[in-house]
Amino acid sequence: MATLSRIGTVLLRHKSAIARPSGNVLRVASISTSKRNKDTITVTDAIPAESKSATEEVAVNKNWVSWGFSIRSETEDNTRMHLIFLFSVTLCLVTGGFIFAYMPDYKLRDWAQREAYLELRRREAEGLPLIDANLISADKVELPSDEDLGSTEIII
Repeated sequence: MATLSRIGTVLLRHKSAIARPSGNVLRVASISTSKRNKDTITVTDAIPAESKSATEEVAVNKNWVSWGFSIRSETEDNTRMHLIFLFSVTLCLVTGGFIFAYMPDYKLRDWAQREAYLELRRREAEGLPLIDANLISADKVELPSDEDLGSTEIII
């Protein structure tokens, strides 16, 4: 996700370099919240754009609330938010859900159920009981003798 955020920032800077106005002056205005005009200071001088570092960007929209991805630029913040949510929701949830839904039956649960239905159908066609009490014939079963069991309690 950090790589996607960096790619979005690079693309954003390239885009903002094209969309910047050609002037070299950044205009600054301040807002006074005091009721007395003589107690406040207002800056009217222009600040050259070269004095601003590359990482500092002034937010244009004063009512902007950050998504938490960038506190310096609204455009960078929105771009990173959209990239991260696109990839996390689309790739993780949608693609992950699709893979989970169409994943092969690795525990063979469906196969076992199909085999059980086929065996029931075969036994019905041959007239046999659906579940045979003597699944294994009594001749093949070797039980221990009473002497071998001794005083062992047998629970049926």
